[in-house]
Amino acid sequence: MEGSWRAFLAALVVVAGLPASGSSYQIIEGPRNATVLVGGEAHFNCTVSQGWRLIMWALEGTVVLSVTPKEPIITSDRFTSASYEEGGNFISEMIIHDVRFSDAGRVKCSLQNSGIEGSAFLSVQVVGTLLTPSDSLVVIEDEPCNVTCRAVGWTPLPDLCWEIGAPVSHSSYYSVPEPDDLQSALSVLALTPQGNGTLTCVAKMKGLQVRDSLTINLTVVPPPMGSVDEAGTALPTWAIALLAVSLSLLFILIIVLIIILCCCCVSRKEEKESSYQSEIRKSANVRTTNETLEPKLKSGNENYGYSLDEQRTAQAASLPPKPRDVSVPEQQSGGQAQQEPSHHQPGPTSRPQVTLCMAGPKQVRNVTLV
Repeated sequence: MEGSWRAFLAALVVVAGLPASGSSYQIIEGPRNATVLVGGEAHFNCTVSQGWRLIMWALEGTVVLSVTPKEPIITSDRFTSASYEEGGNFISEMIIHDVRFSDAGRVKCSLQNSGIEGSAFLSVQVVGTLLTPSDSLVVIEDEPCNVTCRAVGWTPLPDLCWEIGAPVSHSSYYSVPEPDDLQSALSVLALTPQGNGTLTCVAKMKGLQVRDSLTINLTVVPPPMGSVDEAGTALPTWAIALLAVSLSLLFILIIVLIIILCCCCVSRKEEKESSYQSEIRKSANVRTTNETLEPKLKSGNENYGYSLDEQRTAQAASLPPKPRDVSVPEQQSGGQAQQEPSHHQPGPTSRPQVTLCMAGPKQVRNVTLV
């Protein structure tokens, strides 16, 4: 503010000392637009015809430099003046040293007692820095990977690109501004490396021949032993889709086969149960037939003679003993007793019978030979 006030006072003094006449001079060519970096120098020229008395330079409406035919009136060391003669015209040059980002704006050149002025625009750019996660990178051969590079603190944002100094089978990149920081941008490089080399992230400033770069050393190692994904064995998308459909159909087929097998097992079980029930019915019929025939078989095997002999033996044991001379008739009677059962049998038997008679006590033993 103090410098501007001093410049304003100096301009008033110059104007007061100049004659009011002299309106034949004019600005032939005004300043041109300029783009500079922060910390650099900006140059603006204003060409006027002969007869001028005072040239004033203003930055964003504030007079920062005044030039008279004798000497310039300097109000700040950052704003200096130079002068030239060319074809009978006067060229006044204003130099801005150590340009600041706040100096960006309109620059105007004007003459005293003249409504003619020339103006231009000063653009100030800021060169930021490039950042990467690391200055060296180790990747696996023929395996896709991504490399990132960030441009931070740039105004305006630079154009980011990559220079690949290593053998690769595929590479592509894209750059986008970061939404949270208007002075930063991100660039992502996707590549499939095949050998060692370098990757260089390059930032180019728009409007100026400014170039900044950052190099990353790339080291490629062979894939680990036993890895499934070997070089050149990656399946395309259509093959993966076809494999997925095939597996789905196979899974459905397995389910259908399981259902059919279960149905077959159930039907076979039902057949076994039905055959088992039929066998039970046959066994029941055979048992009924056997029970019907069994009484007939029993009636043919009864030994009526045996039961009669036992009865007579019991009667003989209850009688008193007889003299020996009657033993023979006893035996005869026993023989008759042996023969009598044959007359009482209802029919022929399938088993022969033999009766043994022993002398001594009156006992009869029947023996049946089978």
